[in-house]
Amino acid sequence: MQTRKKLRALAEARRGALVPGAFNALSARVIEDLGFEAIYVTGAGVTNMWFGMPDQGFMGLAEIADHTARIRDAVSLPLIVDADTGFGNALNVRHTVRTLERAGADCIQFEDQVAPKRCGHFSGKEVISTEEAVSKIKAAVDARQDEDLLILARTDACATQGFEAAIERAQKFAEAGADILFVEAVTEAEEVRALPRRLAKPQLMNMVIGGRTPIFNADQLAELGYGIVLYANAALQGAVAGMQKALTVLRDEKEVQESSGLVTPFAERQRLVGKPEWDALEKRYV
Repeated sequence: MQTRKKLRALAEARRGALVPGAFNALSARVIEDLGFEAIYVTGAGVTNMWFGMPDQGFMGLAEIADHTARIRDAVSLPLIVDADTGFGNALNVRHTVRTLERAGADCIQFEDQVAPKRCGHFSGKEVISTEEAVSKIKAAVDARQDEDLLILARTDACATQGFEAAIERAQKFAEAGADILFVEAVTEAEEVRALPRRLAKPQLMNMVIGGRTPIFNADQLAELGYGIVLYANAALQGAVAGMQKALTVLRDEKEVQESSGLVTPFAERQRLVGKPEWDALEKRYV
């Protein structure tokens, strides 16, 4: 798939490409429409918006595969898919790769937390042994059918074992064949600056709005050498804020007008879901 080659080139360019997270097909359409270069299919976002539950390991492979397939049908951008811990051991990771590759993933992310995992910016995380984590990355690399499918290896060891231990794990993931590295939830600005100097593989930096990692501008992260700057749930947080504002006005004033600026106009909503294209198809077949 050309999208996989595009994503690899994007990561290897190390120019801090901004990648927002999508929690469903419509949010993916909005991301593509606004000119972003890739999309992150967010496990936290799917869990929050689909189940109304926190990011604590409630999502399964079937849910993220279903969302990936729907998003793949809706957009043409490269997709980085959050596969949490791989939903089990190394054999489960192998099955996860096969499933998500068929669903249209261009890159699959695996992390080294103990299951059930939790958001990287929550307290109470634990990580599996380095040996087991490395074996899971090896299984992911071996399982892919298309050599252009990327494997993104995330470590949460910084919170439990310290920055140096996280660096060591990430390096071992690179040696196991990971294409992109992701050291999650670093808490010091100097750690953010240090990672591209310490690790040779392309890296992703996660900017969690309200999280534990200090926020850097994407241009600053590009200068440091990061390949991808992830805003996994900016769209989700923006959508929730927008719903709260619009529905508060509806509750208090008993109406919401299109002119209020609180809602997307009806015509724009139809454009985003491709109604003109569907109308053209309908004419073709009638």
